[in-house]
Amino acid sequence: MSPNPPIAQAPMDQEDDYMSMTIAEPSAPKQKETYTQRRIRKAREAELRSRQPSKAELAALSAQNLTAALSTSLPQTSKGFQMLSKLGYKPGSTLGAEGNPHARIEPLGVAVKEDRGGIGLDSERKRKFREYAEGEMERERAEAGGYRERVAREREERRTEGLVRGAMGVLEGFEGEVDGETEAARDNADGDGKEGPATESGPPKKIRKPTRQINVLWRGLVRQREEKERERRMRYDLHQSLSRNTNYDNPDEDAHDRQALGKEEEEIDEEDSELEEFNALEPAERLRKLVEYLRDKFHYCFWCKFRYPDGTMEGCPGVAENDHD
Repeated sequence: MSPNPPIAQAPMDQEDDYMSMTIAEPSAPKQKETYTQRRIRKAREAELRSRQPSKAELAALSAQNLTAALSTSLPQTSKGFQMLSKLGYKPGSTLGAEGNPHARIEPLGVAVKEDRGGIGLDSERKRKFREYAEGEMERERAEAGGYRERVAREREERRTEGLVRGAMGVLEGFEGEVDGETEAARDNADGDGKEGPATESGPPKKIRKPTRQINVLWRGLVRQREEKERERRMRYDLHQSLSRNTNYDNPDEDAHDRQALGKEEEEIDEEDSELEEFNALEPAERLRKLVEYLRDKFHYCFWCKFRYPDGTMEGCPGVAENDHD
C-alpha cells in the first residue's frame, strides 16, 4: 500500500493579503414598490409624456441640434461623402489641386440668419453703434473737461471776490483815517474842534459822508452794509410795530436814531451808474485797480500787507500776486 501523496503548498507570494482586502458592503435588499408608489410614478411619467414643450424650449432644442450637426464631420454613410470618395477625396485631405496652401480641410462654417434683414445689415448696425459709442465717449470727455474748467474758474472767481472785499476794507480804513484828520483840521481852523452836536446820553456823533461822495473803489462795501442795515431795520420794525408808540418824540434823538426807530426812512440811492460800471468789471480787474490805488496813494502793498514809508516801496517784490510767491 503506497503512502498518501504530499499536499502541494502555495508559495508565500501568492498568499492573500488580508490587510489590503476590500470588503464590499452588503447591498440593501430591494424593496418592493407599493401600489401607491407605482400609481404616482405612472401618473408622473404620463404627465411628462403629454406635456407640450414651450417655444423657448423648442428654440433651445433646435439650436442645440443645429450646433451638434454643424460640429459633426460629414458621415461616411452620406451621399455627399460617397460622391467625394469616388472623386479621390480622403478624410483629412484638402479639396482641389495638391500643394495649394490656401486649400481648406474643413468646409465653410454655416451662419444661420434668424431675421429678415438683408446681407450686410449687421455690419451697418455695428458701424452705427460704433460711431454712436465714439460720439458718446467724446461728449462725456468734453463734459468732464468743461465741468472741471468751470469749477476751477468759479473757485478762482470766489477767491478773487474775497480778495476784492479785503482790499476794499483796507482802503476804507486808510481813507477813513484821512477823512477824520481832514475833519479835525477843519474844525480846529474854525475854532470849533467838535465833530457833531453833543447829547446828554453820550459823546458827540461823527457826521457820516454821503454815499455818493465815497470813493467808488470801496463804495460798494458801504452800499452792502447800508442795504443789510435797512433790511435789519425793516425786520425789526415788523416785529416791534405793535409794541412801539411812534408818536412819541424824544428831543435827544438825532437823524440816525429816528431812522433806526422807523420814524424816518433812510434815503439810499438806488441808481448809481458809477458804482454799477465798476461792479460790471471782472473781479481781477477790480482787484488790480484797488491794489494800484493803495500803492499810489498810501504806499501800501496789499500782497506784502505792509505800508511803506515812501513811494519807492523798497523791498516790495512787485505789483502782481505772482511776484510775491
